[in-house]
Amino acid sequence: MRRHSLLLLLLAAIAATACGGPFPQTTLAPRSDLGAQVDTLFTSIFWWAVVVFAIVEGLLLFVIIRYRRREGGPKPSALHGHTALEIGWTLAPALILVFIAVPTMRTIFATAAPAPAGALRVEVIGHQWWWEFRYPEIGVVTANEMHVPLGKPVQLEMTSADVIHSFWAPGLGGKRDLTAGRITRIAFTPDSLGEVAGQCAEFCGASHANMRLRVFVESDSAFRAWAARQVTGAAVPSRGSPAERGQDLFAHGACIACHTITGVPQARGTVGPNLTHVGSRTMLAGATLPNTEEWLRRWISNAPSLKPGSLMPAMPLPDDQIAALVAYLQSLK
Repeated sequence: MRRHSLLLLLLAAIAATACGGPFPQTTLAPRSDLGAQVDTLFTSIFWWAVVVFAIVEGLLLFVIIRYRRREGGPKPSALHGHTALEIGWTLAPALILVFIAVPTMRTIFATAAPAPAGALRVEVIGHQWWWEFRYPEIGVVTANEMHVPLGKPVQLEMTSADVIHSFWAPGLGGKRDLTAGRITRIAFTPDSLGEVAGQCAEFCGASHANMRLRVFVESDSAFRAWAARQVTGAAVPSRGSPAERGQDLFAHGACIACHTITGVPQARGTVGPNLTHVGSRTMLAGATLPNTEEWLRRWISNAPSLKPGSLMPAMPLPDDQIAALVAYLQSLK
């Protein structure tokens, strides 16, 4: 018994470690009206479940203790049917289901409704394995990091460029599948500043777990400033700088087959992310790697070693050319 008790205590301690934080992708800290509606529904159903559990387990324990077999006790009598009890345990679950179904249907219709007029439209395109975000009303195209203004309705219009993906930013309360040839939508209004982590929630291939995203909720002025920077062309490197050499390597190398950089006529590829302002992004490679000089160098040199199945091939270039490309890409802010 002592060994068993120690084992149970050890298991309980291990289980308790899962209750620590932080939880950047928790759904229990909503940061939009959509997230709050889903959280409210979840909370109400949870407490219904607690009540049902308490009643059922209480009755079970009562029966086990009250009617347990006792030495010398009489043989229990056989009973067949109990009409009132059978009616009760049929009606009670039916009523509980009604109390659950009504708010559930209300929430489904509320969260499926389109955004109000004047909402910010963002087109979301899922690729293996990165996210493309297009703002058609302001002419911005970016990747993996979405910027939205605080307190303004946002309408996401989502599709896939290849296989089925699923957009999931738990803090915003959204999860929708993205299917090629179809448009699915999520509408929400963010209610707190900061960063919301998310990722693809539908298995989509070798690097499914590496298809992450970030949503930056900013003040209206900060969002407008970000948008104003994004609609400008790429920064022009100073003459004779490593960045200028990197621009020349980029414009006359294999990079232009997959990437676009506004202001570089040769770079009009659409297979990979738009790199016009890649230097201003915080993350690389589907929001899995920090956008630093070292990680960018490693990514350019051998992307498949960092992200299995990556469509970007390894680039066996001399170190000085890699350094020039890194300097150029980091200058694109």
